[in-house]
Amino acid sequence: MQTHTKRKIILDCDPGHDDAIAILLAAGHEAIDLIGITTVAGNAELEKTTLNALKVCEIAGIDDVPVLKGNSQPLIRKRETAADIHGDSGMDGPVLPDPLKQAGEEHAVDFIIRTVMESDGDITLVPVGPLTNIAMAMRREPAILSKIQEIVIMGGGTFGNWTPAAEFNIYVDADAAKVVFESGVPITMMGLDLTHQALADRHVRSRIAEIGNPAAGFVSELLTYFRKTYLEFFGFEHPPVHDVCSVAYCIDPTVVETKKLRVDIETKGELTYGMTLVDLHGVTGREPNVNVALKLDHEKFWNMLIETLKQYK
Repeated sequence: MQTHTKRKIILDCDPGHDDAIAILLAAGHEAIDLIGITTVAGNAELEKTTLNALKVCEIAGIDDVPVLKGNSQPLIRKRETAADIHGDSGMDGPVLPDPLKQAGEEHAVDFIIRTVMESDGDITLVPVGPLTNIAMAMRREPAILSKIQEIVIMGGGTFGNWTPAAEFNIYVDADAAKVVFESGVPITMMGLDLTHQALADRHVRSRIAEIGNPAAGFVSELLTYFRKTYLEFFGFEHPPVHDVCSVAYCIDPTVVETKKLRVDIETKGELTYGMTLVDLHGVTGREPNVNVALKLDHEKFWNMLIETLKQYK
């Protein structure tokens, strides 16, 4: 009888509507061993993103996964948040009670370092917000580099959504992104080229609403709010669930098609700070360093999420 080992992940996030759905997929799917949720400033300030992560755990009964608070500021630059997209709370729309669950006392960076160093080299880091925590962990303890199995990033792309050149997660702390992308650790990148394919259209939203449990009801409320802001600011009829793509890849890598390409991070450009320079055609001649996701299997992706949401009580 064949046995499948669960994939151990640390989900580093800044909830965030799509972050919240990513937490539900990671905690609820049988192929994932979610060993920690670490938070960072991004979509909202750190106190808010941490509170939101705790609220998601509370509504879904995720009791056995620690939530650890990370960095409240980028490595160098001034903090920037996305209140226009996610609301002042970072997760506007659903009204949730204050959680009983509390964040652990250990700092997220210390948790990442300790957990990776104590592991058998089988932990995947899944940062779906700014890369501040991951870069700080790498700088503080370079020995983790050889022990990280893979880093599955939501960020970047061949175009921007926060500036014409830059995607939000990379832009907020491109200096941290540069540290991570140049680390030599295996990296898979879910950039906007991929995540803009993960659109929660009317049919998908209907399937989620029909599930009828509290977790699915929560997701429906998230998507209702997210749809409104994406229509207002980007003209999208349906909202993309960016961060969910990174978790889906960890469950089943065949949910996306990837290509190994050279990706560099721009940190000095006046108009291009935070740009991920994706060398699609190999014009630089530089060694490819990132597994770039380019095409999504829609049916496999949405079935995975919807079947997982059904597992919640």
